[in-house]
Amino acid sequence: MTTSDSHACHAPADQMQAAARAAGNADLLDRFAADYPKGPHDKPESMCPAFGSLRVGLRMRRVATVLSGSACCVYGLTFVSHFYGARRSVGYVPFNSETLVTGKLFEDIREAVHQLADPARHDAIVVTNLCVPTASGVPLRLLPDQINGVRIVGIDVPGFGVPTHAEAKDVLAGAMLDYARKEVQAGPVPAPRAGRSDRPTVTLLGEMFPADPMMIGAMLAPLGLAAGPVVPTREWRELYAALDCGAVAAIHPFYAASVRVFESAGRPVIGSAPVGIDGTHDWLAAIGAAFNVAPERIAAAQNAFVPAVRAALEQVPVKGRITLSGYEGSELLVARLLIESGAEVAYVGTACAASRWSAADRDWLESRGVAVKFRASLADDLAAVDGLDPDLAIGTTPVVQHAKERGTPSLYFTNLISARPLMGPAGAGSLGQVVNAAMAGRPRMDRMRAFFEGVGQGDSAGIWEGAPNLRPDFRAQHQKKLDKAARAARAEEMI
Repeated sequence: MTTSDSHACHAPADQMQAAARAAGNADLLDRFAADYPKGPHDKPESMCPAFGSLRVGLRMRRVATVLSGSACCVYGLTFVSHFYGARRSVGYVPFNSETLVTGKLFEDIREAVHQLADPARHDAIVVTNLCVPTASGVPLRLLPDQINGVRIVGIDVPGFGVPTHAEAKDVLAGAMLDYARKEVQAGPVPAPRAGRSDRPTVTLLGEMFPADPMMIGAMLAPLGLAAGPVVPTREWRELYAALDCGAVAAIHPFYAASVRVFESAGRPVIGSAPVGIDGTHDWLAAIGAAFNVAPERIAAAQNAFVPAVRAALEQVPVKGRITLSGYEGSELLVARLLIESGAEVAYVGTACAASRWSAADRDWLESRGVAVKFRASLADDLAAVDGLDPDLAIGTTPVVQHAKERGTPSLYFTNLISARPLMGPAGAGSLGQVVNAAMAGRPRMDRMRAFFEGVGQGDSAGIWEGAPNLRPDFRAQHQKKLDKAARAARAEEMI
């Protein structure tokens, strides 16, 4: 595929933004900027954000996915999706400069969707524009709402507009919720497979460990309430049940588009989560107030679960200084749990933006002297590890790598922390064992560091008979070529 430099997938973000606005997508980018505010940096430092929306669609029953973007991007996204357990194919509509400029790409997408729209196999088809089609203004909004009874959901998830793959989950979840809300307004819709609850329900917003919704359901029962679906959902009809709730619990606080749909449907949204002693106490009170539950029933629920959380925390105390960072959206909740377990959490960094749904968690942490950084960059996270010298660093892959290089025990947030229960008594003791085991491994880290001491770093890594031949003159010459090309590109822009 070849395109003009301003529309190529390697073009700078500001050029892609300008091209998208010129192509008629200004409103889309303005909405992204409001829903997912950036800064201080504006370049995603994680994987392509479209992976988040792709993963949501691939986990839903009877939902097909079609990607429209550069072949290299589609290859990378499908590779990662299958690496993470996807068990179905991903549709792809290829294009070149001619089909992109003439509008033939849109016609190809529409034809592909018509071919896929088999109601015996699919409830919905998700079509996703990646960076180049979004910058070129490929109008997915002009696709039909449904074909042969199969819903068509078109979304744009450009890397220059959606900061993280976590927030891209919300792009698709919000679009599906909005579609389902319109269906509900139009007439009767199918009931959940398990039927409707005989109690008012609380919809849970944000992916979480499978045991957590069950634990939340147990905590809601004394209030006369039940846990509703988890959004993003696993099938289309769950969207109706999610909308048919009394309130929404924003367990993950970055689902701005989804919150907008719920609030337009008149559903109150409650932040934070039943995590730890204070979190469980305050969350039950907030949920009870949203449903006008009698104070004595709220107190009974708190008395039933808060002591159990305290007892679980006391059984597995954590001692040591910890820095914590990630991009899942639950970083502040995990930090609260670790602090109430006895740990000193010196720094919390999250790739997600601050929101009103995370305000209570931020205030709780900052009142205890924790440095909380929203939209944290990799440089922020690494500086925290170097400057605070923690006994354990919890973070993303590069943070874990950096910590291990300096001999600091570390844990990968997504696979080792996020994949554990956090809510109520079940979550209270879940982190202590793995965290304590990691911190106890410092002597092993020291031995490994001593063993590899002197083997060099970067270009000088390895065992050398003599000094490595680094040839800085070659580097300088190559840098001059790069600088010359950059100056030429800027000169062309000014013409």
